[in-house]
Amino acid sequence: MTEISSAPKAEKVQPTKPGAFKRFMRWFFFLLFAFLAAFVYWKYYYPFTDDGVKSGYLNYAVRKGQIFKTYEGKLIQEGIKTNSGMGIQSNEFEFSVKDKKIFDVLKINSGKIFDLHYKEYNGALPWRGNSRYIVDSIISMRSPEK
Repeated sequence: MTEISSAPKAEKVQPTKPGAFKRFMRWFFFLLFAFLAAFVYWKYYYPFTDDGVKSGYLNYAVRKGQIFKTYEGKLIQEGIKTNSGMGIQSNEFEFSVKDKKIFDVLKINSGKIFDLHYKEYNGALPWRGNSRYIVDSIISMRSPEK
């Protein structure tokens, strides 16, 4: 006599290819690295504003920093800025300077009126300066009228 089994037959399962998980993880980390690299480039190296000019009285130009010594400065622009409930302030433009030659001109001529060309980045890097605004050239310099 033949016995009939009521148990269902086991279906044949295709084995996964060896290394499929490793291949997935490689692609995952490659895409993660590419995304992080693109984000860092956009945040710190891609200029948000390619071409900008600010004009005002140079308040100060200093070299400062704990680890990375950077060139920093501040322009006082004409006009008055009002903050809601905070009172009246002057328009200030704080910036970092890219080149030592530009910094030397600014340092010697504090108190004069400057037109400075700058680039604005989405973030600041410690070795580039404390500001997102990086001055890369001086357009003009003049003495204030008295």
